[in-house]
Formats: sequence, C-alpha cells, structure tokens
Amino acid sequence: MPKLGPECPACGEPWLRPTAAPGRYRCVYCLQRYELVSVCPNCGEHSTIVRMSSTAIVACNHCQGSMLRAV
Repeated sequence: MPKLGPECPACGEPWLRPTAAPGRYRCVYCLQRYELVSVCPNCGEHSTIVRMSSTAIVACNHCQGSMLRAV
C-alpha cells in the first residue's frame, strides 16, 4: 500500500499535513491540529526540530513516540 503521509496521532489515518505556520500540522480527516515540539511528550528527551522543512521528522529519535502536541 502506498504511503500517503504521516499518521494522525488521534485518528490513525495517514492524512497529517503541514499548515502555513511553521511546525504546525492538521489532520485533514479528523481536523485535529498539532504543533511540533522539541521535548518528547512520551520520554522527555530533547531533540532539535526542523520547523521549515516539508520533510520534518515527527517521531522521537529516542523512543519513536510522536513529537506532536495537540493544539
């Protein structure tokens, strides 16, 4: 199955898309909004984030949890 995009942390659908604001994402399926944070909400590990890249990594390098926080 082709990869359509990152999965939404809320609904699990692959429709998470970046918005016009750097570091912000929105799921076009459930319309939940997220922001990319530098401290992992799961393990507390600090990570450098790339807010301007369209290929920003939204998974923690330490625990592989989501670096997205609901807004």
